[in-house]
Amino acid sequence: MSTILDGNAVRDQIKNECRPRVEAMVSRFDRPPGLAVVLVGDNSASQVYVRNKTKTAGELGIYNETITPPASISTDDLLGIINELNSRQEIDGILVQLPLPKHIDAQKILLAVSPAKDVDGFHPYNAGLLATGREGLKPCTPAGIVELLKRNHIQIAGRNAVVVGRSDIVGKPMAFLLLREDATVTICHSRTKDLPAVCREADILVAAIGRTGMITADYIKPGAVVVDVGMNTVTDRKQAEDLFDATRLAAFEKKGSLLTGDVNPKDMARLASAYTPVPGGVGPLTIAMLMRNTIDAAERRCS
Repeated sequence: MSTILDGNAVRDQIKNECRPRVEAMVSRFDRPPGLAVVLVGDNSASQVYVRNKTKTAGELGIYNETITPPASISTDDLLGIINELNSRQEIDGILVQLPLPKHIDAQKILLAVSPAKDVDGFHPYNAGLLATGREGLKPCTPAGIVELLKRNHIQIAGRNAVVVGRSDIVGKPMAFLLLREDATVTICHSRTKDLPAVCREADILVAAIGRTGMITADYIKPGAVVVDVGMNTVTDRKQAEDLFDATRLAAFEKKGSLLTGDVNPKDMARLASAYTPVPGGVGPLTIAMLMRNTIDAAERRCS
């Protein structure tokens, strides 16, 4: 029987480890770690994500503030906000919520964040530290996946790992983190020949492609560990029948939509030795790792 890798349980472990570190910083430096979130415009999904992040920060005793410039703000004016946050001593972490409005140069904004405060781990400086095996702020979702595997006693060293997706946010850093754990890593993408055959070589398969249910039984080696990073909304009845068991199909009928990942959940549950559900797998870890990154950044800046 497959083991379900519970992201909520690991999230709670990480949060519990963060609390005494926040208390120790307050005791030693007379201030908590500080997190600033920049939320441009009124994207409703982004507002939900930011509320969840700031709520968690507040629960842990991390000072947090949200800066909400209008969607019409120029790149130069937004750069001014970032530069001000870079200079503020009580702010240890800066997060620019994506996506930004199309007229803003997102790369220019992300590059302007001080690498020491880059709690998303997206800055090329931190990417370079990761690629060369040095300590730095790591992207939250891939770092959370490694925590999930380790805390569930899943062996990484010596195993074949396949990462489907090559984004700078998940795919590439995921590969580097798995390499650091001594896995043999293959990165796949849209030009990979015979993708199902490559995926079937994986002892650990990480799907991060943003395509609903694309990874089916043909891609999964029986007994593999499958990590589904996808977060997609299913609204089509026929697609729901293909993806969901009777329990989840009943939930779909009631709500009219349901979240699922990049892996067919029925195939994953049948073939994998262990797997992450969607929701409740990888998702909860991202915010927990953001909190840990903020504390790491604060401790480094105060040391």
